[in-house]
Amino acid sequence: MRCAMSERRSWLIAGGVLALLGAGCRDEPPRKPDQFKRSIADTLSDSGIDGGFRRARRMQTFRFPADHGAHPEFRNEWWYLTGNLATPDRRRFGYQVTLFRSALSPDTPHSRSAWATNQVYLAHVAVTDVARRRFHSAERIGRGALGLAGAETEPVRLWLDDWSIVERSEPIPGCRDCLAAAVNIGEREFALSLSLTALKAPALHGDRGLSAKGPSNQNASYYYSYTRMATRGTITVDGTPVPVRGSSWFDHEWSTSALSPGQSGWDWFSIQLSDDTEVMLFRLRDRDLASRDFLSGSMIDPNGRVTPVSAAVIEALSTWRSPSTGVAYPSGWRIVLPGRGLQLTLTPLLENQEIDLMFRYWEGAVAVTGSANAHQLRGYGYAELTGYE
Repeated sequence: MRCAMSERRSWLIAGGVLALLGAGCRDEPPRKPDQFKRSIADTLSDSGIDGGFRRARRMQTFRFPADHGAHPEFRNEWWYLTGNLATPDRRRFGYQVTLFRSALSPDTPHSRSAWATNQVYLAHVAVTDVARRRFHSAERIGRGALGLAGAETEPVRLWLDDWSIVERSEPIPGCRDCLAAAVNIGEREFALSLSLTALKAPALHGDRGLSAKGPSNQNASYYYSYTRMATRGTITVDGTPVPVRGSSWFDHEWSTSALSPGQSGWDWFSIQLSDDTEVMLFRLRDRDLASRDFLSGSMIDPNGRVTPVSAAVIEALSTWRSPSTGVAYPSGWRIVLPGRGLQLTLTPLLENQEIDLMFRYWEGAVAVTGSANAHQLRGYGYAELTGYE
């Protein structure tokens, strides 16, 4: 999901890029990182102005691979990969690779400069080394010009500098619109070189891909996922590459929406279970009353059929306070889907999976145990938490 969190991310990305790349400079001293974050946070409300961008208001027909690419007529877009992997000796890792696109205006710049663009990109990557109890994260920012960053199709290519997600030409028998991709990320502290193959067709969330983000029809996004991608390759930490295998989850979402008045943040979960089902669930939290929280999600069966989820119990089991930022986050959850006989417990593989870069949030790998109609289940997943500061 990363819901139509778009207004938040739009300001964070666009404001950060303008500040860091020098557009719109003013004669004032540079701000410290925490001052910058606070100033951006002050702008995170829905102005109710489209600004010439399209909004997600009605169902559309998804077309692949075209819809894997960018949709610049919408203000915001993001491509998200998360996964849980292990070495042959069962050393566990989690990883996240995210590319955000934000449009500064709906119109293409009328400039002859090769640097001119109305598109900016931000990438976040993170690796959770469970055995060593270490969490690594990094970010990059770039203009959508001069080939520095972008999102293309035929073949699919998502990139910022030399960080990339690129389509592999590999047929996937019996899986319509499935994607095979290679992920390559290199940083000083860690690196990823992974091959991913979708095992199910893309799951369209909400009403056939139109995902509401509140009771009003003003806030929605177009949202689909590859909920189970076989993954293999290497993860490098501290200069040592290790072979890994496991499963990944790919999200793609675009919109021009914002959090509704009174919404303070969101909790999002992706869950891959041992019976070959998956669950996506998100809750947009009301600032004052939990009874006004907005909840939505999907269940995906072993054959890839998607069933919307509109009711669930999400109960935080404990709290973890970041030693570096002081922010208190939920840490562990009990999730119940009434009428489906599904009860799950999610436990972070590492409590400290807080990302404190251009914007601050918690995103991390979780272990899952539980049952469905008395049948025991286990699995892994990811959780994302925002707005707790």
